[in-house]
Amino acid sequence: MTALRPDLAVIAANVAPGSRVLDIGCGDGALMAALRDGKQVDARGMELDPHDVAECVAKGLSVMQGDADSDLIDYPDAAFDYAILSQTLQTTKRPDKVLDELLRVGRQAFVSFPNFGHWRVRASLLWNGRMPVTRLLPIAWYETPNIHHVTVSDFRDLVEAKHLTVEGAWFLSGDKRISDAAASWRAEHAVFLLSR
Repeated sequence: MTALRPDLAVIAANVAPGSRVLDIGCGDGALMAALRDGKQVDARGMELDPHDVAECVAKGLSVMQGDADSDLIDYPDAAFDYAILSQTLQTTKRPDKVLDELLRVGRQAFVSFPNFGHWRVRASLLWNGRMPVTRLLPIAWYETPNIHHVTVSDFRDLVEAKHLTVEGAWFLSGDKRISDAAASWRAEHAVFLLSR
């Protein structure tokens, strides 16, 4: 497999070979291509950005242009083994509804997101009084697509409120794993594998 972003590498390592996957917000298709080529996965994608859709198609990937907030309803129940939403949850209008749809179309769902509770984000707000611009959150508040600033604790609360089962959880700082106990303030990214 080619080098993947750390959260995508975690997801790729935990997808079963030969499974059916829908990657929502698939970007340039890097994860889909890695799963197709490395694990013979039947990978489908949904992406909002037409340039990314064109890039995926050029790689021979099966991708539809669509919006996670409104277009998942077009997919039948349990059509996929996994629904994947990587670095997209925080850009959706209703993350709670999108989570319901992920676990309707997929038997399990991988969700990864930037942890806005990371200590650099906290420190920037505390000491500078400004929304942070960091290596992993490089876009100023007025341009960012991130409309929900979710933390690891916020997401755990949502999962509990929806009575979902956490099948796996990985917390990352760069490409290094962070312990569950320190995830709230040390993890830059979180990856959850969920089921009903």
